[in-house]
Formats: sequence, C-alpha cells, structure tokens
Amino acid sequence: MDTSQSAAQPRPTVGVPRESNEGERRVALVPKIVAALTGKGVDVVVESGAGLGALIPDELYVGAGAKIGDPWSADVIVKVAPPSDEEVGRLHAGQTLIGFLAPRNQDNQVAALKSAGVAAFAVEAIPRISRAQVMDALSSQANVAGYKAVLLAASESTRFFPMLTTAAGTVKPATVLVLGVGVAGLQALATAKRLGGRATGYDVRPEVADQVRSVGAQWLDLGIDAAGEGGYARELTEQERAQQQQALEDAIKGFDVVITTALVPGRPAPRLVTAAAVEGMKPGSVVVDLAGETGGNCELTEPGQTVVKHGVTICSPLNLPASMPEHASELYSKNISALLELMLVEGRLAPDFSDEVLAASCVTREEGVS
Repeated sequence: MDTSQSAAQPRPTVGVPRESNEGERRVALVPKIVAALTGKGVDVVVESGAGLGALIPDELYVGAGAKIGDPWSADVIVKVAPPSDEEVGRLHAGQTLIGFLAPRNQDNQVAALKSAGVAAFAVEAIPRISRAQVMDALSSQANVAGYKAVLLAASESTRFFPMLTTAAGTVKPATVLVLGVGVAGLQALATAKRLGGRATGYDVRPEVADQVRSVGAQWLDLGIDAAGEGGYARELTEQERAQQQQALEDAIKGFDVVITTALVPGRPAPRLVTAAAVEGMKPGSVVVDLAGETGGNCELTEPGQTVVKHGVTICSPLNLPASMPEHASELYSKNISALLELMLVEGRLAPDFSDEVLAASCVTREEGVS
C-alpha cells in the first residue's frame, strides 16, 4: 500500500466562524463550496449556527463534508466582517486569516493581527486584474448592493418606476440618476432599467460612458476627467470639485431618484449631493446613499438612517449586502474558495508571495516568510 500520502503533512483545515458583527447575516463559505474544498483534500470546520443568518442549517454543512466544532484552531480562518478584538484574541501565530479587513481604515486590526503572528489577507486589496476577477469580493458584494439599492429606492418612492398607460391616463417613468459607475453603479443602472425607470449614469471617469450605455442607460457628461489607479477615481482638485458640485447640483434637481456609490479608497466619501440640490428636488423624491460607511455622498445623509429633508427621503443603509445573505454568501464563498485554491500547492497551504494577487492582498505575515 502507498503510504506516502499518510506520511505527508496533515490535510489543511479551514475554519468558518459565526459572524459576530451586529446585522451581519452572511457566512464565508456555503455548503456547495465546502463540498468542493473537502473533495480537494481540505478539512472544513464550521461553528454551529454559522450559516443560520443565510438560512443554512448545520445539517447542510455536515452533508457537504464539514465538521461542526471550534473553527478558531484551524490553519485558515475565513470570515466576512473584520475581526473583533475578542476574535483577534482567539487567533495564534502561524494561522492565516482571510476576509474583509478594512486595511485602509484608521481603526483596522492589522497591527493586532501582526502582533499575533497571523498571516492576514484582505479581500478588498485583491488587485482588479483579469485572472483575479473570480476572487474579487468587493465586486461581488457591490453587485448585491447596487441591485438592492434600487429596490429600496422603489420602495421609498411615492411614484411608479415604469411608464404605465391606464384608463385613467399615462404615468411617466421615474428618472433615476446613479452617481459613481463602478460595479454597484452599473448594477443599479441595469436594475433601474429593468424596473422601467429612465436611468442615467455619471462618473468622473469618462471612459465608463460606454459601460453605462451598454446597460441601456444614458450618460451625464459634466466635462470632468478624474480617472485614477486600479479602476478607481482619483481625488478631485478644488477647482474640479467646485465645477462638479455646481453642475451636479443643477442636474440632480431634475431626477426622481438619485443613487450614490462614489468611493475613494482610504478617504472620506466625496460629497456629490449638496443640501441645496436636495432642497431643489421634487417632494417625494428619494436619495439612496451607499457611501454612508465613509461619511456619505450626500450632505444630508445620516449613516444607517432613513430621514426626510425638504420632502425628500434620504436612505443610507449600512452593509446592504447582508440584507440579501443567501446570494451574497454564495458569491462571497466563491471568491474565498478561489483565493484559497491559489494558496494551496499539492494539498498543502503554501502561498507564493511572488504571485501578485497574494502579494497585494496580504496585509501582514510572519517575518521571514517569502
């Protein structure tokens, strides 16, 4: 009998904790992905109840080949939200942590993870290159947020989205402006169009105009170009900001719904919707601000709240993907498994830090590890 495999290093283990952040219903791995990983020689340990927020009972994980137990002793811990102080305290040197770690935020846990001797990989730091698309958790979750933002806007609006022709007359379609045409913005435009709205997109990167038109929306051209690195927008100059603010203020007043998605990594969200612009919108209009976690794109935003100002409803939901935990978890789980597979070499955990994806996403690791 060939005993070479039994004599080799033990099978790597992956732990899936139950998320502890308030309102976080997603789970890092779903049973379908667990089954794929166990089939490739990886043992998976799931904390009891880890999938309940996404409506996944423990029994489905067991059926997929996972064990229900303590995930914190595993070689690799996979999470959704950044770890709490208590969770960092449960980690030990030599372990690997994968998840959203907010490395650009001032209050991140990177220093604590480094002190603990943990190799930490931030999924939001994965480079946006072709071969890393399947690992791009920012994009997968932004798709969920963009879709749900339009449903929220439609729910809060006092008007129909589609054009309706009835015996009592014809109702014009709602006009929807999406500010910031990244993944969330494009999904919002496409969803607004599917609901029958008249969608328009704006971004400081004029090269995305064709993407806006590809989903059937119109392009709002304000004559500003602020394309930056990595597919993000750069910060505007003072002159550009003033020019943009006045032009947007005039344009916003003509829309029934405004959805904002503009973010600049590591900086407060740019203010795109002024109080004057909100005051100029028709009563009953809606603003959905997806940038509330970094201060908001709207001057009147109250992060995490829905408020009415000047007759306009302003919604700033936090962690919108968690409100669709089933599909959000499925997408995120695929991102995580693809990153894990990149770290596995012949059935053992051996990340190659010369790989640009691993090098860019690793925010801390043991000294001397190459």
